[in-house]
Amino acid sequence: MWRAGFKWMFLIIGTTIGAGYASGRELWQFFGHESVLAIGLFTILFTMCCFVIMKISFDYKSVHYIPLLERLLGKKLTKLYDWMIIIYLFSTTVVMLAGGGATLQALHVPYWIGVAIISFLIITLFLWESKGMVALNAAIIPILITLLVLILVTFIRSKSDGFLLDLHHHSNWPAAFTFTALNIISLLAVLAGVGNEMKQKGEVWIASIGSGLLLGSISLLYNQSLIKVAHELVVYEIPLFAILKHYPYMMMLVMSVLLWFAIYTTAVSGLFGLISRFRKYLQVPTWLLASIIIICMLPLTAFGFSTLIGILYPLYGVLNLYLLGSILLYPIVKRFE
Repeated sequence: MWRAGFKWMFLIIGTTIGAGYASGRELWQFFGHESVLAIGLFTILFTMCCFVIMKISFDYKSVHYIPLLERLLGKKLTKLYDWMIIIYLFSTTVVMLAGGGATLQALHVPYWIGVAIISFLIITLFLWESKGMVALNAAIIPILITLLVLILVTFIRSKSDGFLLDLHHHSNWPAAFTFTALNIISLLAVLAGVGNEMKQKGEVWIASIGSGLLLGSISLLYNQSLIKVAHELVVYEIPLFAILKHYPYMMMLVMSVLLWFAIYTTAVSGLFGLISRFRKYLQVPTWLLASIIIICMLPLTAFGFSTLIGILYPLYGVLNLYLLGSILLYPIVKRFE
């Protein structure tokens, strides 16, 4: 049970820590100054949402997200949100491809070659169906989290003012709701796709609580670090590099590789959500379906990484608030049925 719970926990974290989150761009877009309460609220909301989504997936042994949407929203709204989720997964996976190209630019790899490399490796992973995705997250995410936390803690300790929490100013607390809402749709699509693989209810508790606490803690550390280099963030496409410039070049090299893998895991998760939705209509091998979807995405990566995040992520965060409310209220509604 514990092993399976941690497997799903790393799948959740791998789905969330992608191009936007691991690079720092998404965190800075939503949080920044006066966000201690916002991050605390996000931790609670995210944990609750993961639990509800996983519990429904476990109960219904789902293989895609439509049964979950019907349970949460009813059949009429499900048709609307089905299209929203398809567009969301498609566009955010485009963001991941763009992030993969932008990250490799730090290693002097041309942008379009970087996009082509990540696209090819995503398609290759789907030769092993969902097992390849889960195994990849279990291998990469613990290493990424460990190194990221070490870098952030060391960076904060190196500053004269250290780790300072502003507990008196919380004007940005509403960001907790939009940030949670932003991350919910991709999680719903991915976790609904593996509902039939969950064996015990204990896996749901371990994965939801573990992922919520980990992401909340990392978010607080990361946001504190970004505040200390806030005046430099205009210059950097990827804010993490504003922190890494204070470290030896080898550390920037290692983190660039791990950041690329974080982007890769989230791109795989987004594509898996689309594949699980459409494979019953298209009787073709999974890798071929992945190839078709990726080819459709490639032209849109021309818009660039930070531009896509700046426009799409706040918009989706607002649009998904209704779904967030439905998930949070589900246990109460179910009790009175």
